[in-house]
Amino acid sequence: MKTIIIKRVYDNKAGDGTYRILVDRLWPRGLNKTDLSFDEWDKEITPSTELRKWFAHKGERYAEFTKRYIQELNLKSEEITRLRNMAEEKSLTLLYAAKDPVINHAVILRDYLLNNKII
Repeated sequence: MKTIIIKRVYDNKAGDGTYRILVDRLWPRGLNKTDLSFDEWDKEITPSTELRKWFAHKGERYAEFTKRYIQELNLKSEEITRLRNMAEEKSLTLLYAAKDPVINHAVILRDYLLNNKII
């Protein structure tokens, strides 16, 4: 497998030679679509609206958010397979807009994709 990295959209607007996938359900605030270099916007792989709103980026909810998001990812096997197959051929960058570089869904998604089995 090639690499799968995560980057915050506001800090990494330009292309970098990887296949860049925006993995947020909503478009990042204050950013024009022409300002961001990305290859695809994958809303299907993001946390559900209900889960995203419940989490609200509160650190004390992160462990439970992780469990719930993994449960959602387990139901998206076709999309997971597609992304894993893509990562076999080229390096992927998962783009996200959250402020916290550690407590966000892109971290969970990257780790999930790098795991060779369903969690």
